Amino acid sequence: MSHRPLRAACIAAVAAVLVTAGPIPAADAEPGASGESVGVLLTRLQGLYQKAEEATEAYNATEVALKTRQDEERRLTAELGKARTALGSEKALLGRLAREQYQGTGGGISPYARMLLAGNPQAALDQRRLAAREGARQAAVLERLARGEREAGTLAGRARKALDSQQTLATRQKEHKDEVATRLKEVERTLAALTPEQLAQLGAREAADTDDAQRRLVDSGRLPTRTGTPTAAGGAALTYAAAQIGKPYVWGAEGPSSFDCSGLTSQAWAHAGRTIPRTSQEQWATLPKVPLDQLRPGDLVVYFPKATHVGLYVGGGKVIQAPRPGAKVKVSPIAANPLLGAVRPDPDGSPLAQFTPPPLPEAAAEGDDTGYSAEEAPESATDAETDAR
Repeated sequence: MSHRPLRAACIAAVAAVLVTAGPIPAADAEPGASGESVGVLLTRLQGLYQKAEEATEAYNATEVALKTRQDEERRLTAELGKARTALGSEKALLGRLAREQYQGTGGGISPYARMLLAGNPQAALDQRRLAAREGARQAAVLERLARGEREAGTLAGRARKALDSQQTLATRQKEHKDEVATRLKEVERTLAALTPEQLAQLGAREAADTDDAQRRLVDSGRLPTRTGTPTAAGGAALTYAAAQIGKPYVWGAEGPSSFDCSGLTSQAWAHAGRTIPRTSQEQWATLPKVPLDQLRPGDLVVYFPKATHVGLYVGGGKVIQAPRPGAKVKVSPIAANPLLGAVRPDPDGSPLAQFTPPPLPEAAAEGDDTGYSAEEAPESATDAETDAR
């Protein structure tokens, strides 16, 4: 682990804000003054970070839903325009038929009257066929006109409903965005109130926890005994993710200059030619599960009981991830966060016979690893693997 330049930067940045924002509430002002241990401080930070990440993923999900509603509203509006144009054409045709009928009957004499006044039987039959054809033609136009009116009315109702849904989602999106901002401000206040000694203690505790978790996972035999090769798509996703190392975590971001955790994984696979869900929860819920001991490079490793964090497996017990606000995309031990399980975006793909891993920067592993959670890793981390088998 690094010497936590993140927190030092937070202290400097937030301190400037706090000068004008007024005093910090007593509960957050001096978290160590009340005798809190490093473990308690770490747990508090973990809870705040996890709430922020949950709110971030909720915002991401709402943003995806909003885009879907916007696309639907645009599609319905276009269809409504076409329906109204067709309706106008049918009305024009009906008017032309009415004029033709009036003009062809010498001022209003019906085809049947003309048939009765015809000079010979053949002319009468011709007039009768003409009358029948004209009647059928007008009936068809009237039916198309009625159908067009019904279609236009239905589309108008659907367009209004889609617009209402869009406005509701926009409101919900703002609420989620405000919630993320609130959570992050809580983290900033807590960090800004810590002394350099407390920050150093937290850093050491995090490093020790991560090392211990990684050692126990490796010793458990739950990871692959050797690093296999990815599929062509998995290799492309891994190469893309490796190229993003060093870029900052920004909540709600999906590139190209910054990412959040699921923004990185979804974009990596999008650049590999495969569209996957935007959020970590949807990635976990919809993509096929894979046991940890069958991981191959390019697979997605999902964390925390609510599937609020995700990274991309590199091999050798490592993942590329965007850890949390203030950190940068980096290589981390797979056990840096509590494991939920793993999913595979291309279950039908065949591993390559040979694969040369993308080069990683020298500082690829530097910086914070954890995404933080206030909850313990669930027993279901193993259960998920069992289910996947």
